[in-house]
Amino acid sequence: MPKLGALTLTKNTGAQHTATVIFFHGSGANAPLQPYTPTGGLLSNVWFDRTDINQDAPEQIDSIKKIELQVKDLIKNENDAGIPSNRIIVGGFSMGGALSLYTGYIWDRNLAGVFAFSSFLNTKSMVYNDLKSLGENKLPPLLQIHGDSDDLVDLSWGQKTFNELRTVGVTGSTLKRPLSDITNEPIHNPTLVEPSTSTAI
Repeated sequence: MPKLGALTLTKNTGAQHTATVIFFHGSGANAPLQPYTPTGGLLSNVWFDRTDINQDAPEQIDSIKKIELQVKDLIKNENDAGIPSNRIIVGGFSMGGALSLYTGYIWDRNLAGVFAFSSFLNTKSMVYNDLKSLGENKLPPLLQIHGDSDDLVDLSWGQKTFNELRTVGVTGSTLKRPLSDITNEPIHNPTLVEPSTSTAI
């Protein structure tokens, strides 16, 4: 699998670069080209394989572990440039949002925060199991946003993901958008579904 490519846009707001936001898009663009089971095994640009686009489907753990190495390298590059993990926020849309959840709650729990748009974790995700085994631990806060009429990733999948993450120690907020596609319109008066828990960053 080729190394993870990234479009980097840097605009310092001070004298130097002191923090980073990493955003993973959904499937397509420069995600790794690999067989994707939901399309009958056709080569697709996806971050990892799924057995099905269904919350109750099992995770493709071997595929997730392949992208893990590349994501860790991406974060290490920032660390090596002088940006500690607690000055990095990771987020994404759809499959990229799921990738962000793996990143912040398994691979690097020292991140400043995590956000996920129109995303979900599988019902028996290794994220939940891993966090349950931790006990009490400081975790990155989460912002999760979902359209209330999403025709691919059902709103209930996002809500269930957020609620399950809260039961294993994640704090944060979830916003419900009154639009089916959160990528086409600017945010106007989103509905706050859960109160936020303030966390210093």
